[in-house]
Parts: sequence; structure tokens; C-alpha cells
Amino acid sequence: MRDHRVDHPTVALPVAGARRPPFTRHGQTLTVRAVLVTCAVALISVLVTAIVAVPLAVRGVERREQQALAGQARLAAEALRSRLETPRPMDEDRLLRQLRAQGIEAYLVRDGVVNRPGLPTQVVRRIAEGRNVSGRRSVAGRPALVQGRALSRGDGVVLARSGSLGGMWRQVAHSLWLPLLAGLTAGVVAGLLLARRLARPIRRAADAAARLRAGEREVRVPVEPPDEVADLAEALNGLAAALATSEGRQREFLLSVSHELRTPLTAIRGYGEALADGVIGPAEVTGTGRTILAEAEHLDRLVRDLLALARLEAADFPLEPVPVDLVRLVADAERTWAVRCTAVGVAFRAEVPDQAVPVYTDPGRIRQVVDGLLENALRVVPPGAPVVLAARPAGPDPATGGVIEVRDGGPGLTDDDLAVVFERGALHQRYRGVRKVGSGLGLALAAGLVRRLGGEITAGHAPEGGVAFVVSLPPDPYRIRTSA
Repeated sequence: MRDHRVDHPTVALPVAGARRPPFTRHGQTLTVRAVLVTCAVALISVLVTAIVAVPLAVRGVERREQQALAGQARLAAEALRSRLETPRPMDEDRLLRQLRAQGIEAYLVRDGVVNRPGLPTQVVRRIAEGRNVSGRRSVAGRPALVQGRALSRGDGVVLARSGSLGGMWRQVAHSLWLPLLAGLTAGVVAGLLLARRLARPIRRAADAAARLRAGEREVRVPVEPPDEVADLAEALNGLAAALATSEGRQREFLLSVSHELRTPLTAIRGYGEALADGVIGPAEVTGTGRTILAEAEHLDRLVRDLLALARLEAADFPLEPVPVDLVRLVADAERTWAVRCTAVGVAFRAEVPDQAVPVYTDPGRIRQVVDGLLENALRVVPPGAPVVLAARPAGPDPATGGVIEVRDGGPGLTDDDLAVVFERGALHQRYRGVRKVGSGLGLALAAGLVRRLGGEITAGHAPEGGVAFVVSLPPDPYRIRTSA
């Protein structure tokens, strides 16, 4: 006896409803990141504004101080114009002392000679030449704003206010702390509002996903803007609907499979109990044995189909594709199925071309597909109706591969049936108790095998009146390279 056990790897699954532990590092939440980003944007905006605005502000402050100093120099020149013409000394003049009390140094020039040191020579020379002076100069070794007014005959007055350009920068920059604080505060507030707005649908989606993981299938997330959040909500809603549909089909499939398994088991158990109790006489033992054997074969076939379906999607599913001639494969199948069809009064017909139909596939697996499709057809086709097994090239070029068709003259399927014909147990649920149906596994297994072999299987209406299954298989790559 063959061992049909399948070893499944142990996989650690997450516990339903388990929540991910919170991050212990700072800056991992969307709220914190949004606040940091908005604060950084606000800070950068304030700094860029300061870089652009501070020089303009410094020049504006310097211009105002120059204008104020120029006004004082003009007033001082008018007040001293008459006094410079007298022979008395002028450095102790009360007006000059008042200017000095305001932080303004006053220098008097008489006949081209300054009254005290500290004033640059070029400034004295310009005043002596009768020209005014305005700007920033070094006075007594310190930078200062200078305003000079020339009087008559080489006389004049020069006012100097000490103060470095860096001091003005500090003065202007000192006034920026309030806008900077306001910008950062606005960034924090904007970040919190933005984070709450962005995080709310994400948290809602996370909660919905956790509920889906816990087994709830009626969870739905409201679809609301922006578009990215709406796409996320629609994706989660679609996932919930797909999970509900899939689990519903799985439940129906398990119910149908359990029913199919229970039927032969009930027969085997009943006949076994009858044999054990001595109810069945010696003349009936042979027939009872045949019945038990048939039910056991039915049960074995169901178990094999279930195991094949379980392993079909596994990465280690055994496949041995080789070059195959579909004409020869159909001939081999004809020898087996012509006898079986004749025994139940069904007309079997094989249709093949004169030339070979080369494909690249696993001959054992594709024969399994053909046998499964023919068995389904033979189950529903009434006596006298045909069953057709055909092979043909997929196109005029052998590089296009080949096609196998299984057609029958049975009751057929509706368009709605054809849409779900390869889903596990779908037709079994629809037609159980209406007409002869199988376990609902054969067509799903056939579709899975064909896909694993790189082919395609479709179902449609047959010209004989029943169903036509068309299996398209890939070409033989060796023949393609040889013909090229």
C-alpha cells in the first residue's frame, strides 16, 4: 500500500488579537514624526527669512542712524558756524558736551586742523577742502558712523557715533526670538493637527485589520478623502469581503467533502457490521465484498484528490516535464476509455490530426487531467450520447504548442456555472440531489495541475450539446530551437 501521508512544516502563527508591542524608541509614531517635520519646516522657514531679512534690517537701522546723525551734524554746523569764526576755543562748548552726553563724539576742524586726535586724516582733509563726509569710518581705532559738515575757510564739524556692524546684527537678531518661537509653536500645533488628521484613518485601518485577524468578517472601514486613505479603506474592505467569501466557500467545501466521505464510510461500516453479525449469507459475501471494495476505492480517490489539492500549491510539488506527443497520449487514453464508455452505452470518439502534436509537459500529470475530465463526462452523459477526446495543434506553427479537448453530449452547464466551474465544490453544491455529481474536487485539481504545467484550461459549450474543456499546453522548446 502507498503511504499518502504529507509532512507539513511547523509554522509559528500569530495569536489572534495579539497586538504589536509599542516602539520604545522616540520618533517612531506618525504624530511625533509629523510634529518634528513641521517644526523643522517652520524653523527652516524662519532661518531662511532671517538670512534674507536681517541684512535688510541692519541696513535699514544703519540708514536711520546715519540720517539721525546727519541731522544732528547739520544742526551742530549751523550752531557752530558763527562760533568757529571767533578766536576763542571751541572744544569745551556746551553744545559739544551735550552731543558727547548722547554718545556722539564731536570733532572741530579749524583751518584744516582737527581739535583732537582720533579722526582719520582723509576725513580732516575732505572737511578742509570744503566737502561733506558721510559713511562708516574708523574713529579712534573703532568703527563708527561719521557725518561731517564743512564750513567756510577750511573749518567744519564732524560727528561720530561708535558702534560695530556686529552690534547691529545682534540687535536685529535679538528681536527675532519672538517670531522664531511663534514659528516653532505654529509648527507644533500644525504638526499635531496634521498628525491627528493623517493618523486617524491609519489607526482605524489598523484596528480593522486587527479585528479581521481576530476572525471578524463584517468589519468595514469608511471610505473618505484623501485619495490614498480612500484607497487603503477600499483595499481593506475588499480584503474583508474576499475573506468572508473565501471562508464561506471553504465551509461549503468542507461540508460537501464531509458528506462525500461519510457516504462510502457509512456503506463500508454497514456491510462490515452485517458481515460481523452474520446477517449476510455465504452466497452474498462476494457481492458484498465488491460493494465494500468499490466504496473503499471511492474513498481512496477522494483522499488522493484532497492530498493532491493540498500539495498542489507547494513549492516541492513533483513535476517532470518532457517532450510529449498529444496524438500518442490520446491514443493511449482511447484504449482505456473506449472500453469503459462502451460498457455503459456511451459513444466514445477520438479526434487527432495526421501529424504529431508536440508539447512540453508532464505526461503522467496531463494524463491525470484527461482521465479526470473524462470521468466527469462519463458520470453525467446519458447512454447514446457522445464523449469526444481530441488533440490538435494550437496554431499553424508548432511553436504555439498543442490543445487537448474533452467534449460531451451531457446536460451541459449554464454560463453562470462556467464562471465557477473550476472552484472547489461549486458545482457539487449547485447540483447535489439534482443530477449525478462528484465530490467537486476533480475540476479544481485539473485546473491547478494545468496551471502548474504552464498551460491554460477553459470551459465552454460543446457542439455535441454538453460541456467542452479545452487544455492548452506549451510547446516543446527543443523542437523550436531545432526548427529555428
